[in-house]
Parts: sequence; C-alpha cells; structure tokens
Amino acid sequence: MSSTRADAASSPPSAGEGSEASPSGKLARTLDPGLYLVSTPIGNARDITLRALDVLKMADAVACEDTRTTAKLMTIHGVHASLLPYHDHNAEKQRPLLLARLAKGEAIALVSDAGTPLVSDPGYKLVREAIAAGHRVFPVPGASASLAALAVAGLPTDRFAFLGFPPPKSAARRRWLAEAAAFPGTLVLFESPQRLAESLEDAAQILGDREAAVARELTKLFEETRRGRLSALAATYKESGPPKGEVVVVIAPPEATAPSAEDLDRAVGEALGRGLSVKDAAAEAAARLGIGRKEAYQRALALAKPE
Repeated sequence: MSSTRADAASSPPSAGEGSEASPSGKLARTLDPGLYLVSTPIGNARDITLRALDVLKMADAVACEDTRTTAKLMTIHGVHASLLPYHDHNAEKQRPLLLARLAKGEAIALVSDAGTPLVSDPGYKLVREAIAAGHRVFPVPGASASLAALAVAGLPTDRFAFLGFPPPKSAARRRWLAEAAAFPGTLVLFESPQRLAESLEDAAQILGDREAAVARELTKLFEETRRGRLSALAATYKESGPPKGEVVVVIAPPEATAPSAEDLDRAVGEALGRGLSVKDAAAEAAARLGIGRKEAYQRALALAKPE
C-alpha cells in the first residue's frame, strides 16, 4: 500500500476506511492500517457486502483458509488481491509474518472459506495477538451460517449459544451435551452429515425430546430446513441416510416444566445403564433436567444399590 493511506486520526467515512487526494488530484479511497475481519458468502456468491468487496480490493494482502476457494470468489466479483494461506496447519508459521506486516502499517484482510471469520476457524489467535501488539482490528460483518440457521429455525432467538462441532464419539458427545443441557436458551451447533442421525439421537436422550431444526445447504440451490422433535429428526435421517452439504442444528431451550420423580429416575437409570459412575450419572441427570446435583446424587445412590 502506498504512503497515501489515510491517517488513522482522521474522520473516515466508515470504520477503517479513509480518503484523500491522489497525485492525479482525484479522490482515492484507502484503508487504515490494521486487521480486517471480512465475512464472505456461505453459499450464494451474491451474499457479500459492498464494503467487504472494497476492503478486499484495497487490502495489502488477504489471508484465507484455502486460496483456491477465495480466488474463485474474487474472480466472480472481479477482485484482484494478493492471497496468503492461513489455516490450522500453517497458522503457527504464518501468524508472525502477518503480524510483522501489520507492524509495517499494512492493511490485512482475514477471510474464512465461508461466513464470518473466527467462527470455527483459526483466526482467534491472530486477532488476539494483533490486539496485544496494539494493532487495530476492524469487523466487516456479513453472512453467518449459525445466524442464518437460527433465523429460519422458528425457535426462540432472544438468547442462544453457539456450540461449534460436538465430539465425534458418542460418549464424549453425550458429556458435551450434558454440559449445555441447562442453558436457558436456544442451542446452535454444526455437525457432519455422516454423524447427524446419531448426534440427534444423543441430543434427544441427553437434552430431552426438544423441538429442533436441521438446516443444510443454506443459501445454495438445494437449501432445506427440516423442523420437528429431536427424536423424529433422528429417525428421519437414520432412514434416509446422511444428507448432502453442510449442516447446522438448532435446538430449542429446555421446557419450563419441573421434572417429575419418574423423569429423574429415568435420566439417572439411563446414565447408570451406560456404565457411568454414580457421581457422573448424577451430574449428567442434573444438567439434563436442570435440578441440583445433590438431589440427583441421592437418587443415583439409591438406584445403584443392589437389590
């Protein structure tokens, strides 16, 4: 980037963007130095903002997960930029180089393959170290698969938690779900198509048979959202097989009704039946039903005693 970049102390027309006269006398748009977190489409290539295209055009470099994926998007929109790979396998090596370029006063854009950077990608450490080094970080918001799925699910949106990907193994996944069971809001998570049916089954067992939605291929040609109870959705995908495309699962908050003694016995008994210790079975049941651990532990002790 040339030395004509707008001074950071000026009043730019929008965060991170400035303008000043070029040698030809015409107004040239520029970027302030810093790291720009640029959201890209999750499917439909037209779901990109005008500001995002401006930033990609003017940045000194664009750090991306897969240069081929980003290059395709750039070609569609007529953007020419210097692309640098930044992903899980090279992040430790690339991060110091990107930080050095920021220290020189460059404008660096960070994109993921699809959606908003830092959501299930390696951008977090780069942002954290950029902030620690005193560099400015600018959000350039746009498409997000998790928010798109939440919007179309038809479930409460006033409070939600994004959980990322669950563990691939059932036992670990059940413990993971149990930790989120008492959260008083909607849960949003990603899942691979191959594990979707068994993951939904585990969710029904641990969270209770809540309302849910499975959104796949959002904004693409074969976009689909299926809604229903977790058990019904699990049965659907078990019968039909893994769906094609990327999947987002949205699960309703826990129902407000207080659990009965039968509910507690069922939850504890099911956990003990899977070989969990009394302590772990009680903790899982308490999280699942939203009750105190002491109450669940006493019941687990009683049920675990031999006849």
